[in-house]
Amino acid sequence: MKKRLKKALALLLISSLTLFLAACSNAPITNNSKGLWDGLVVLNFSRAIIWLSSFFNDNYGMGIIIFTILVRIVILPLMIYQTRSMRRTQEIQPQLKALQKKYSSRDQETMAKLREEQQKLYSEAGINPLAGCLPLIVQMPVLFALYQSIWRTDILRSGKFMWLSLGHPDPYFVLPVLAALFTFLSSWLMMKGQPESNSMTIMMTWGMPVMIFFMAFSLPSALSLYWVVTNLFQVGQTLAIQNPWKINRERREKQAEQRAQQRKVKKAIRRAKRSKRK
Repeated sequence: MKKRLKKALALLLISSLTLFLAACSNAPITNNSKGLWDGLVVLNFSRAIIWLSSFFNDNYGMGIIIFTILVRIVILPLMIYQTRSMRRTQEIQPQLKALQKKYSSRDQETMAKLREEQQKLYSEAGINPLAGCLPLIVQMPVLFALYQSIWRTDILRSGKFMWLSLGHPDPYFVLPVLAALFTFLSSWLMMKGQPESNSMTIMMTWGMPVMIFFMAFSLPSALSLYWVVTNLFQVGQTLAIQNPWKINRERREKQAEQRAQQRKVKKAIRRAKRSKRK
């Protein structure tokens, strides 16, 4: 149920933003641009990238890279919160499965009881079931604003970075490949740290990079550059705060401690039984 809700919210968000931005003007962004979206968001994104580029001899590709890193740093606390919430969710999976088995009937009363017990379990564990949606909610407007700030700012759209023309797709497909590769690495590292992987996780790990590749294939290379940097940052972030090898080692150590404790309890029970016989 939680997954369905998250997917529904994500689709609703994307659809709403698409409809909203489709109605926005495609007129060039200038200092005279007005309105909440054009005058406040897109114009300031454009200004920020141009200002950052000025530190690199008006290299707009470097401006986009630095801007992307700053965005990732700003939302880093949110990502850390999401990561910790995901780990706690993984830890209570056995209890969730036990509840689903206990309330397996599909009648309304049983389903309501299951939702109530799940919510109680989430609350006790300090988990917000919607935490996984927050980074998406933050990043989607950023992605749209970046796209429009580049496409509607003449100086950025005509800018060059290495072999790239920032307003056009990468002619050699280097950025689409890198975007897909880093997306895969990020998803694979997250999956490797989970105690078990379901079909949805595996499908997303392999399917998302393919989708990103074809999106980057046709989008302006400036946007592909943003996607490459943000996913490379995500890989480093995962290795730093959710290292799957460290998590799996800690999980094995915890399981070994639990088994050792269980053996001690069994030995104590056997000794108590022998004492009673005597």
